[in-house]
Amino acid sequence: MNIYKSDKLRNVVLLGHGSSGKTSLAEAMLFDTGAVNRLGRVDDGTSVSDWDDEERRRGMSINASLIPCEWQGHKLNVVDTPGYMDFVGEVISGLRVADGAVIVLDSVGGVEVGTEQVWYYADQQKLPRLAFVNKMERENVAFDGVVAQIAAKFEVTAVPVQLPIGSQADFQGVVDLLTEKAYLGAKATEGPIPEGMAEAVEEARMVLIEAAAEGEDALMEKYFEAETLSVDEILRGLRGRIARGNLVPVLCGSAVMDIGTRRLMQSIIQLLPSPVDAAPYPAQNPVTGDTVELKADAAGDLAVLIFKTVADPYVGKLSYFRVYSGTVESDSRVRNTRTNSEERLGQVYVMQGKEQHPVARIPAGDIGAVAKLSESQTGDTLCDQGVPLSLELPVYPNPLYEVAISPKTKADAAKISPTLTRLSEQDPTLNWRQDRVTKETLLSGMGDTHINVAIRRMEETFSLGVDTKVPRVPYRETITRTVTAQYRHKKQTGGAGQFAEVHMRVEPLERDAGFEFAWEVVGMNVSKTFGTSIEKGVKAVMEQGVIAGYPVVDVLAAVYDGKEHPVDSKDIAFQIAGREVFKLAVKDAGPVLLEPIYMYTITVPEEFMGDVLSDLNTRRAQVQGMDQVGDNSVVTALVPLAEMQRYVSDLRSITQGRGVFSLEFSDYQQVPTHLTEQIIAATQREAEEK
Repeated sequence: MNIYKSDKLRNVVLLGHGSSGKTSLAEAMLFDTGAVNRLGRVDDGTSVSDWDDEERRRGMSINASLIPCEWQGHKLNVVDTPGYMDFVGEVISGLRVADGAVIVLDSVGGVEVGTEQVWYYADQQKLPRLAFVNKMERENVAFDGVVAQIAAKFEVTAVPVQLPIGSQADFQGVVDLLTEKAYLGAKATEGPIPEGMAEAVEEARMVLIEAAAEGEDALMEKYFEAETLSVDEILRGLRGRIARGNLVPVLCGSAVMDIGTRRLMQSIIQLLPSPVDAAPYPAQNPVTGDTVELKADAAGDLAVLIFKTVADPYVGKLSYFRVYSGTVESDSRVRNTRTNSEERLGQVYVMQGKEQHPVARIPAGDIGAVAKLSESQTGDTLCDQGVPLSLELPVYPNPLYEVAISPKTKADAAKISPTLTRLSEQDPTLNWRQDRVTKETLLSGMGDTHINVAIRRMEETFSLGVDTKVPRVPYRETITRTVTAQYRHKKQTGGAGQFAEVHMRVEPLERDAGFEFAWEVVGMNVSKTFGTSIEKGVKAVMEQGVIAGYPVVDVLAAVYDGKEHPVDSKDIAFQIAGREVFKLAVKDAGPVLLEPIYMYTITVPEEFMGDVLSDLNTRRAQVQGMDQVGDNSVVTALVPLAEMQRYVSDLRSITQGRGVFSLEFSDYQQVPTHLTEQIIAATQREAEEK
């Protein structure tokens, strides 16, 4: 593959609702540019983009895939992203390294749930974008309706730059309003505007010219004088408005029929920015703290962002990167800003799906990959040895769905930690941890499909078998009143005996105050040296719990009296006495359970708000506020974690997949009495079964 200058590059991400045809569109681009000699199909599992076995099995994209296309002296780095929002991490990674976006819409479905979500993420990155109305061969197509939907839903000027020739089974091609010519069939054969379309084309072209004229005052003045603009002037005006984000050009076609693909690539080159146009890119010098603005200059200081990592048990780690400044050379050495360590780069590649094409170098603005980096991870910046630079990290959402996993065999137990670590490196929205309270290994992601894919990948790629279940809620135990208790430990076994007597008072402390131990013994009934032994016994109980097996918190334990024996009193005796007296005291001190409470911010279309609120009422929610943002309603509520462990699936069901939420830990609150009894009973049953 040729090496291109920065101004001849276009980094574009394909975004859209699931099944809108993004992968088919990328496949058509590859075919039209001669990169493949056969048009692959998603349903047949033959597309270049969906190369992963799991993608082919499910018939949908799971990973962001890099599809470079060489077209008319330019290179288009097309990032094909998943449409299912369980894999939003791949979408965000693709957005981070793109300079422009193509929003792919179904000609019948129009603006769907996934469209709204990816539009929001593109807004966050302030990416200029085009819209491509796909599947024009379907029945009941509504091109004009989709254009109107885009304008209304996203409050932008949506203006067609093409009109479809025919529709449904008669869809034949497009009329380009810039060139005023028809392009028919898969080869975009140039021809005159069909009879009967002249008036519609003229009217649509005037709308396009007016939209372009609003891009610059000079263009507006010329338009008022001449009532027209040249093609170059129209493009200049459109580019200005697209960059500002208040205009979206709309194109149309059919990816499976390969109609409109060539004109789309031409529009990407004409309307979306090159890395040179999109610069400057902000970076930071971690030593001085100064902000640096990078240009897409192949001779500049090196700044490379690793935006994706693929872990393979045989090949090793493959790191995808974008060069923002400078040039990455094969067989060179760079510095990782995060670890402040040197990395040796071997052969660098241009990726095409899973295929690796070796190249000598990757210049500024381009995207490549390198294998077997020792310490570098997704989000790391690589730079020159003497010029430290750090690029802004992609911001990934917090995981929303969690399962407890356990190894199926002893052999699996040895592999579970390194395997989970490698999967988490590959996918930043996939996290794992050991829960200190419940003693479970927890795997969290964006939804049940996300977790299921990860578990299947463990089995097929890393030969690791795991069982899953709903995680236990990390409750805590505490007390509500002050009481005293005493316990005598006495043991005679024929030899040296054990003796210890402890009198203890327990008091509740304020929430999150922790644990306090006080020594209040007056006189010499108990030597103060045994205080450490008693405290050790108390802490052992606090970890294991008293009423339901959960940690005891926010308690003061004060030893105020006791007895010892000159021969039989020893460390272990006072540990046991301290443990048992603390249990007795807690049981009499009004013990209660505390449960974790999270603040949920739930965004849903207005028509689903009533159903969402009704559902929250069944989950012991404390609604904190409601707001209106555009067509969406936003509710914030404090809800116990125990009621929301599968909420990501439930919310999608209630809102037809259009609801989204985020969560943040708030505090611990007391569990209602009737629920406490159920939890204690369940814990006892579980202990008996074990």
